[in-house]
Amino acid sequence: MLSVPHLIILFLVVLVVFGPHKLPELARSLGKLMAEFRKASTDFRYAFEEEMRNIERQARETEIRKAQAAAASATPALPSPSEPATADASEPAQVVDAIDVEPVIRPNSEAVPRSTEQAAQENTAETVAEPQVAEAPENSLHGQQ
Repeated sequence: MLSVPHLIILFLVVLVVFGPHKLPELARSLGKLMAEFRKASTDFRYAFEEEMRNIERQARETEIRKAQAAAASATPALPSPSEPATADASEPAQVVDAIDVEPVIRPNSEAVPRSTEQAAQENTAETVAEPQVAEAPENSLHGQQ
C-alpha cells in the first residue's frame, strides 16, 4: 500500500501533468467510473445469487418428487369398493407418511436490490409469504420519542 508521502508525491505529479483546471474533471470521471464498477459488481453478485437459489430450488423439487414417487410405489393398491377388504394377518400393514411440503423461499438479508422498485416488490412479497406474528407492545424509549 502507498504511504502518505507517496500519495503526496503522486498527487503533485498528477497536478503538474494534468493541471489545476483539468484535475476536478478527472476526479469526477474517476468517481463515475468507480460507481459504474460498483453497480456492475452488485448486479453480477445478484445474478449469481439468483442462479444459485434457482439451482437449489430445482434440487429440492427433484428430491421431493423422488420421495413422492418412492412413497407412491411403496403404498399398496387400495381395493375397489366392489371388492370386500380382506385383512391378511400374515402380512404386516405398511404405513407410509408422504408429506407434501412446499419449500419456503425467503430473500437473503445480505442481498442488495438493484432498484427501489425491486426493493418494494420484494417487501410486498415478504409480507405475503411470511405468516403474521403478533408483536409485543413497545415499552422502550423508541416509541416515546
